[in-house]
Amino acid sequence: MTQTPVFPQFSRRGLLATGSALSAALLLPKALSAQTAGAASRGAMKVRKLGPLSVSETGVGAMTLAGVYGPPADRNQGIAVLRSAREAGITFFDTAEVYGPYTSEEIVGEALKPFRDEVVIATKFGFQIDGDGRDRNSRPEHIKSVVEGSLKRLRTDHIDLYYQHRVDPNVPIEDVAGAVTDLIAEGKVIHFGLSEPSARTIRRAHAVQPISAIQNEYSFWTRDVEKNGVLAVCEELGIGLVPWSPLGQGYLTGRIDPNTRLDPKTDMRATFPRFQPDALRTNRPVVDILPTRRARRPVRSRWLG
Repeated sequence: MTQTPVFPQFSRRGLLATGSALSAALLLPKALSAQTAGAASRGAMKVRKLGPLSVSETGVGAMTLAGVYGPPADRNQGIAVLRSAREAGITFFDTAEVYGPYTSEEIVGEALKPFRDEVVIATKFGFQIDGDGRDRNSRPEHIKSVVEGSLKRLRTDHIDLYYQHRVDPNVPIEDVAGAVTDLIAEGKVIHFGLSEPSARTIRRAHAVQPISAIQNEYSFWTRDVEKNGVLAVCEELGIGLVPWSPLGQGYLTGRIDPNTRLDPKTDMRATFPRFQPDALRTNRPVVDILPTRRARRPVRSRWLG
């Protein structure tokens, strides 16, 4: 019997509306509370299964608290956002050591420490972080070393869901799964996940250590998992699918238009082909057919969320 992915047979219109409300509020804790707390108090915050792991239907990704899509958030503001999300009924929080690096994990750890037993924290390993270096490194000894730093920054004695951030072509996935198996045996990790693996890699890893969740890009305009076998293998093996960038890195909210200019010094999207003026203009019809819960407000300089 398979478990339900995070967004099973989802309505793409519903996914946009739900994600838009949360993403738009990432800089506005009061807005987050106003838009979602009422629904949560009425029991509207549903629970999804990631394998055996239960999480809120909507989760919070903490990448942009450390920058990436613009300057990093003020630390106190970031903490306020995460705590507002918890008050609204959200129990699933996602981060990674490479966000910052380290800054996002630190903010998540500080924000959620008072409520640690009430939330599920996911973080990721898989890079050699030396200065500006981002080389992949999933050697077993490296995994067992960096988990200690994540635990310390997250102010916890266990990580609920530990993802390999990207598949390392130099390390057999069986060795990666074996290292996480050891961490699970030690109680430092509870569940295993992969980000952006192929269907074949999922099967190989799952044969060594059962996978609870796969995190792949999935949105209205990025639907590879429907065609490359990833969604099918998740359904077959009872693995949850957690979409990253379900709102197309902000474009599907309607808050970015062809006149938007992103700062290449602070916003990595400035270099992406989809965020060049011609592409923004050409793809606009994709946004226009999708409703949002709030008025579309173009952003001229940057967008966080």
